Amino acid sequence: MTTAEDPVRVRRVPTAHGELITLDAGALAVAAAPGLGGRLLSVTLDGAEFLYRNPRLLDGALAPLPGVRPGPHDGPMSDWLNWGGDKTWPAPQGWDGPDQWAGPPDPVLDSGPYAARVERRAGAVTLVLTSGDDPRTGLRLERRVVLRPGSTAFDLVLTMTNTSASERRWALWNVTQLAGAPPDPAGAEGVYLGRAGSGRPATVALIAGTGRPRVLEAAPGVLHVPHQDVVGKVGFPDSAGWLAHVGAGRTLVQRFAVHEGPYPDGGSRAEVWMECPLAEGLPHLGGLLPRDHVVECEVLGPLTTLAPGASASLEVRFGVGPSVGPVEAATPAGYWAGLPRTGPGGRVSGVFVPYAAGPLEVGNGAGTPLLTLGALEPGRACHVRLPGDQVPPEGRELTAPLPGGGTVPVARLTVAEDGSPSFNS
Repeated sequence: MTTAEDPVRVRRVPTAHGELITLDAGALAVAAAPGLGGRLLSVTLDGAEFLYRNPRLLDGALAPLPGVRPGPHDGPMSDWLNWGGDKTWPAPQGWDGPDQWAGPPDPVLDSGPYAARVERRAGAVTLVLTSGDDPRTGLRLERRVVLRPGSTAFDLVLTMTNTSASERRWALWNVTQLAGAPPDPAGAEGVYLGRAGSGRPATVALIAGTGRPRVLEAAPGVLHVPHQDVVGKVGFPDSAGWLAHVGAGRTLVQRFAVHEGPYPDGGSRAEVWMECPLAEGLPHLGGLLPRDHVVECEVLGPLTTLAPGASASLEVRFGVGPSVGPVEAATPAGYWAGLPRTGPGGRVSGVFVPYAAGPLEVGNGAGTPLLTLGALEPGRACHVRLPGDQVPPEGRELTAPLPGGGTVPVARLTVAEDGSPSFNS
C-alpha cells in the first residue's frame, strides 16, 4: 500500500513512436505517448488496465507491432491508426467546411508529435504535452496530466490556444476509449451519466453507424448506456458533469464542469460512442471498420470564440476503482456505487469508493465531526452504515478527503416527511 508521502515516480522509455512516459503514484500509474498525438495509452490500478488499446497496432509493452509505422497521417477514416487510449480533439467534427474538424485521421492534433516536459510542485507531478501549431484549425493543444502521491485520481487540464491571425471558434473535446463487451441483459456494465435537471434534452441522437445506442434510466437523475452490439453515438445536453464506465471488475469515473451557453453536437456536454466488430466497413462513415467492442466516454467544453493568441481550458478529474455496482453519484473525492439506502431499523447504508486516504465523517454543523463512519483507502470500496436515529431533522453532511489535501462534502443525509432518512448528492 502506498501513502501520501510516497513520491510520484517518472519513467521515460524510448520506443518506435518516440518515448513512453509513465507517472507512477504507486497503486495508480498513467502512461503517455507524446509521439502518438500526446495520448494516454495506459491507466492502471494495481496493474489492472482501464483503457482500450488496439491490439493490432500495439504490443503489451505499448510499442508498435512489426510492420506498423507510427507518424503523422491523413486521409479517410479507413486510414486512421486508432491506437486507443485517451486523446483531445477540437469540436465540432465534420467535413463540410473550415469551422469543422475533419478528423480523425489528422496529421497534427491526432497523430502528430507532442512536446513533453515534466513539472514537480508540492509533491504532485505534472506531465505537460503540447501539440504543434495546426494550420487548419488555427489551434495548439496542451494536455496537463497531474498525479498526486497516495491518490487513485488524476487531473487532466486541457487548453486550446489560437495561434492563427484571425478569430477561431472551437470547443475542447476529450475522448477516452475503454474496452466494451457484448450485451449482457442481466449485467450492470456500461456507461452511467448524471443528469442536471436543467430543462435541456436528456439525450440527442448524433451518429448511427449500424444504429443508435440505447439509453435507459438507471435511477432518478442517472442514465445508463449498457454495453451493446451497435456502432453509433448519443449526446447528453443535460449532463450534470460526470460520467462513469463500469467494466469487468473496474470502474473509471470522469468529473468536469458544465456551463451555460452554446455547445457542439446539439448542445452535448458529454457523449458516448459505441462500436462492435463488423465484417465490412461503413461507407457512410468513411469506410470505418470496427474490429472490437469499444466504448468512448467523451467530455466537451463550450464553444468558445478565440481571438488571436487567446486560450480556453477544460479540466477533467479521472478516478478509478473497483466495480461494485452502478455508479449513481460522482464527487471530487470519490464515487457512490449505489446511493445510500434506508434499510431495517432506519439504518442508512451505501458503498463509497474514495480517491484519497482519510476518514469518512458525519459532521455536526459546528465544524467538528459527529462520528467517523470508516477509514478510507484509495481505490477500495468502503461500506457505509449509519443508524437512522443519528440523522437529526436538519440533516447531516458526509465529508471525505480530497486528493492533495482538504475535505469536501460527498453526501447529505436528511429526514423525509415520513421520518425516514434520505440522501442527496
